[in-house]
Amino acid sequence: MSLDRKALIQQYKQTPRPVGVGVVRNRVSGKALVVAGVDIPSLLNRHQAQLRRLRHGNKALQDDWNSEGPDAFEFTVLDTIKPSDQPGYDPTEDLRVLEALWLEKLQPFEPAGYQRRPGGAAV
Repeated sequence: MSLDRKALIQQYKQTPRPVGVGVVRNRVSGKALVVAGVDIPSLLNRHQAQLRRLRHGNKALQDDWNSEGPDAFEFTVLDTIKPSDQPGYDPTEDLRVLEALWLEKLQPFEPAGYQRRPGGAAV
């Protein structure tokens, strides 16, 4: 492995991953699934990969993907959290609050969306 490649890999590993909230949106029906995580681009990619492999855990979303095709969907980062400079900062609570704000704003709950209501089974 070249020195430049090693340096690039090291730089990638040291770069903080974007913490935030994203959405999987059906452009045809307007239905949405809000997702949140410590590496939001990777999380959106994982949802897209699960749909392509016909292995997504949300049956309604997978059914719509199967019938309408991938071009009917968009995967978008909605909001990110600026990482704190505080040692030992844990973004969990900030992420939970940010996700709750987007759930309130978008109301992506079944049957108008793909989200299960809070207190129901996890998506």
